[in-house]
Amino acid sequence: ATVSEPAQRCCTENIQPFLASILEELMGPVSSGFTEVRSLFDREVNEIIQDFQKTNDTTKLKENVDQLLSLPFNSVKMEPCYVRVNLLQELLQDLKSRFKVYHIDFMIQRTQNFMQELMENAVYTFEQLFSPSLQADSAKVATTMEKVKLRVLK
Repeated sequence: ATVSEPAQRCCTENIQPFLASILEELMGPVSSGFTEVRSLFDREVNEIIQDFQKTNDTTKLKENVDQLLSLPFNSVKMEPCYVRVNLLQELLQDLKSRFKVYHIDFMIQRTQNFMQELMENAVYTFEQLFSPSLQADSAKVATTMEKVKLRVLK
């Protein structure tokens, strides 16, 4: 009872007014990173579609889809996504001193893990939705890939 009222007043006066702006500031790099994940997936699938349209080779298409499944674990291709979130390091330094925010590296690592998990889910879903279409008429395969890509991105 003795601590409750001063603690509530402290939170109401010194923390709560800043929460919305802090969240907005932190969401910039996070949103940018997740947007980059989406763009990377889109580019990779577009390359597969273009390659298939040029070659019409279903064996190569199957190889390309299999390679897509390893995309979340390709650190070189995922790096641009991760770099976007590294901007949190600078933003969180200010919060560290003002609000005693600790474990900044952990927060960044968890965000990057979520990005990798999102990519894993996207490529897995793409593969699951598209794999039955590999046996279809080759004229419809590119169109089907595009539809599946748009569905996954949605």
